[in-house]
Amino acid sequence: MNRSEFIIATAFILFLAFCVGWFTCWLVQRFSRVTTADVAELDDMAKALHDAEETRDQAITYLQQREAELTNQLSQTEAELRAAMDGLRDARHEAEELRGYIERANQGG
Repeated sequence: MNRSEFIIATAFILFLAFCVGWFTCWLVQRFSRVTTADVAELDDMAKALHDAEETRDQAITYLQQREAELTNQLSQTEAELRAAMDGLRDARHEAEELRGYIERANQGG
């Protein structure tokens, strides 16, 4: 094999490698091409995800407000309960004093 035959053989092998590479690239692009339907579906999914996130944020905000309201209501109820218990305690004490006074009045009279 002389020099010119070697150069021609090398050029032919490089050309074949180029053709195989180009064909492979074309096949990959052909099979991985994104269609407009796929893009539309992705857009719909993104919109649905965005709507779901907004709904979730609104629900979290509502739950936080409701929790604050219920906590406030619970605090008020506990304060009313303490006041009622104090009033009941005072009324029992006063009733005991009145019973004692009545008993002393009945015994002395």
